[in-house]
Amino acid sequence: MTGFLIPTRLASERLSLRMFREEDWRAMHALYACADATRYTLGRVLSEGESWRMTATLAGHWLLRGYGPYALEDRASGVLVGTAGLWYPADFPEREIKWAIDPAYWGRGYASEAARAVQRMAAEAFPGRPPISFIHQGNRASVRVALAVGATLEDEVDFRGARFQIYRHPA
Repeated sequence: MTGFLIPTRLASERLSLRMFREEDWRAMHALYACADATRYTLGRVLSEGESWRMTATLAGHWLLRGYGPYALEDRASGVLVGTAGLWYPADFPEREIKWAIDPAYWGRGYASEAARAVQRMAAEAFPGRPPISFIHQGNRASVRVALAVGATLEDEVDFRGARFQIYRHPA
C-alpha cells in the first residue's frame, strides 16, 4: 500500500511516467532555464536552486494531495523529457492535468501522449467530474495539446494578473 490515490507509475507507447527522483532536477532545469518554456507558467526562468525546489515541489505534491505530476522518461533512451500529471495548487480552481516538455523535445507528441495516459488513469481514479487544464490564454501550444486530447474550452478567468482558459477533459 503506497497511500497514494493513483498509480505511482504509468506507461504509454514511448514514455514511462514515474514519480520524480532527486537526480531529475538537472533535466528539469533545462526546461525551467528556458524563457520560451516558462513564459506562460512561471513567467521567468529559474536558477539551478529554484529548479531544484520546483522539482521538489512536484515530488512533494504527491505527499500533500495523494497524487501528483509524473516525470516523463523516454522509454528508448531513458532521458527525462518533462512532466505531466495531476496538479492542484491551493489557488487553482480544481484538479488539472498539467504538462511541460523540455524544449529540446518539443514537436514530438510527448505532451499529448502523456496527457492521454493521465486522462485514462484519472478517469479510473476519480470517476465523475473530469479534470481541467488551466492554460494561459497566450499559450497556443498548450491549447493545441488540450484540443488534441479532446479537452474543450469551458470558461475564462482572471488569475495572477492574466487571463486563463479552463479546458475540460473528456470523461
